[in-house]
Amino acid sequence: MSTNILVTGGAGYIGSHTCKALRAAGYTPVTLDNMIYGHDWAVKWGPLVRGDILNADDLDAVFAEYKPAAVLHFAAFAYVGESVTDPEKYYRNNVAGSLSLLSAMRRHQCSRIVFSSTCATYGEPERVPLTEDHPTRPLSPYGTTKLMIEQMLKDFEVGYGFKYTALRYFNAAGADPDGEIGEDHDPETHLIPLVIAAGMGRRQNVTIFGTDYPTPDGTAVRDYIHVTDLAQAHVLALGKLLAGGASSTYNLGTGTGNSVREVIQAVERVSGKPVPVVEGPRRAGDSPGLYADSGAIIRELGWKPRYMDINAIVETAWHWHENHKPGQKACTVRKS
Repeated sequence: MSTNILVTGGAGYIGSHTCKALRAAGYTPVTLDNMIYGHDWAVKWGPLVRGDILNADDLDAVFAEYKPAAVLHFAAFAYVGESVTDPEKYYRNNVAGSLSLLSAMRRHQCSRIVFSSTCATYGEPERVPLTEDHPTRPLSPYGTTKLMIEQMLKDFEVGYGFKYTALRYFNAAGADPDGEIGEDHDPETHLIPLVIAAGMGRRQNVTIFGTDYPTPDGTAVRDYIHVTDLAQAHVLALGKLLAGGASSTYNLGTGTGNSVREVIQAVERVSGKPVPVVEGPRRAGDSPGLYADSGAIIRELGWKPRYMDINAIVETAWHWHENHKPGQKACTVRKS
């Protein structure tokens, strides 16, 4: 069996960390990325093919040349707010693009796929921690597109014998502990890099949206999972599928939550620098608390997150941002 694994969106944040984990596990990650949000410097562990999942010729060429044993699918637009104001962009890229990818997989007899899904498929939580059987009522086109792709995978299993694993992430955070890759989004919307940027003086302040939630300190609570723990989950899911395992859907989180204030305090502890803060009103659609029950993937795949402490997660991110300015072409590897 080929050790080549096609990684769509492998030049992005989570995709690139997963490529490193794939290489460490003995696979050859083949990145297919249109480079709209990806980075050349993030592709270090296998070939980079510039192409788009919406382009059948691009897909046919990469399948014909590399004959991958399976696909890890990260290629999606992922800005929740933008999906509300420009839903066409999200349905075209995320849904139509995924259908294009699945069609190419059929043409090339590749029927195993690990899909990057999201906790946004759940919508407003009825209970926490969230389990995989929680109702799915997404609140944004982004969440809806991910749920639609999950349904497509179920239908392709029934119709064509595909096997899949859908991984519903909570809040990806942190950076490669070796300092080789990390988080660099434009625009940046994730809390930890925004707080770090404020602590480094690269932005004026960070805004806390809502201080009157029914949480211990009044700010919203989220489940922050280290990106390398996410990457390892993909490798385990891939191994299960290649060994003939059944299709599955799993949550990926630590099972505990940290508030916005706790994240800010963690950045201040790690850096020794104050973070300027502005308090603002709640944002529409934000929940008081979201965190995962990841018991299923722990039991069935033996996955166990290494980074359970928010300070350890923040520390890897701080060191990355110390040595890498947003938008720069290459990063400086930190030796420690």
